[in-house]
Amino acid sequence: MATLSTSVLGIDFENPFILASAPPAAKIESIDKAFSLGWGGVSVKTITPDGLEMIEASQRYATWKLNNRVCGFENIELLSHLTVQQWLDGIKFLKQKHPKKVIIANIMAPVVKEEWQKLVMTFNNSGADAFELNFSCPHGMPEKGIGMAIGTNPEISATITQWVAEVAQKPVFVKLSPNVTDIVKIAKSVEAAGANGLSAINTVQSMMGVDLDTFEPMPNVNGKTTFGGYSGMAVKPIGLRCVAQIRQNSALPIMGIGGISSWHDAAEYMCVGADVVQVCTEVMINGYAVIDSMKKGLLNYLNSKDFSGPADLKNKAIVNLSAHQSLNKQKQVYPYVDDDLCVKCGKCVTICDESEHSALSFINGHIALDKDKCVGCSLCSHVCPKSALKMKF
Repeated sequence: MATLSTSVLGIDFENPFILASAPPAAKIESIDKAFSLGWGGVSVKTITPDGLEMIEASQRYATWKLNNRVCGFENIELLSHLTVQQWLDGIKFLKQKHPKKVIIANIMAPVVKEEWQKLVMTFNNSGADAFELNFSCPHGMPEKGIGMAIGTNPEISATITQWVAEVAQKPVFVKLSPNVTDIVKIAKSVEAAGANGLSAINTVQSMMGVDLDTFEPMPNVNGKTTFGGYSGMAVKPIGLRCVAQIRQNSALPIMGIGGISSWHDAAEYMCVGADVVQVCTEVMINGYAVIDSMKKGLLNYLNSKDFSGPADLKNKAIVNLSAHQSLNKQKQVYPYVDDDLCVKCGKCVTICDESEHSALSFINGHIALDKDKCVGCSLCSHVCPKSALKMKF
């Protein structure tokens, strides 16, 4: 029988599902509730030195929905409003009540050695199991020279990582930004500077949309907005790509983040290199109770594969990633139509004709394929409203 427990850098996780540093991890009482419901750990909402100004905008969220389901989520929220002492007291309380839960102190400070080291030394003996350095918040703080302003610069990222590593008595994870040309370059720079692990990804810088009646962008803050951080289901492909690229170039433990809304998403992240995963937006939309289906689903999957735990799943897909020039282009797949599902709408015929190849046609009321024209691109199978086309060799 499989177990959900796993170990990373000597830290024992009872399950690999961690609350990400965000609003669901902002209050001690809320984290206490989440732990009681079964979450394996938390990366607390970013702790900053006392006195760093935190004035929030209203409203500060915007969503993109498909069939009334939130697929994309943008926020322009800032960091924790609790004081350093409140976090010290809170972490101590949580660790005493939930000794088996993992608590990660997510921290951020101005680019001043004394500020970073003071914050780290303050939390060294707080009960936290690890540190997570927030170099990657894409809004609000970059104007002050922190957040994404740090995480997009490999030299500054490395310098601060080294400052922290000099005094940290717990493992140090660096939370990476996807808003860079080459995330591997940043990952390697902080690894060389002493990082013990990596977290990827933080939110993707975005603008949700524009009201075409008023011409006001969203989220609307008295008629104006700023670029915010995009999360939710829609960013999963970006997160998977980043984690896979990091794994191909680093052996450090990785906490996978980005669009995880189910056990299936978590398993995909593990397949491309994540040791554990962090969840935020799904909790903000549906509450802490989503942990139940995530745990049950992953455990059932691990048992179905005869795996003993999450560690057996790690890196399973990495061997199947290659450069485009190395892909096998000698074998081609073709679309095959399930006549029981096909409603003869003709969308596949139209799209194939208007997207280069004209390989499909209607003949005697059925979809016909001209193999000499078909290139096996698979577009027809993706646009079919009834999933009646399957690609096969």
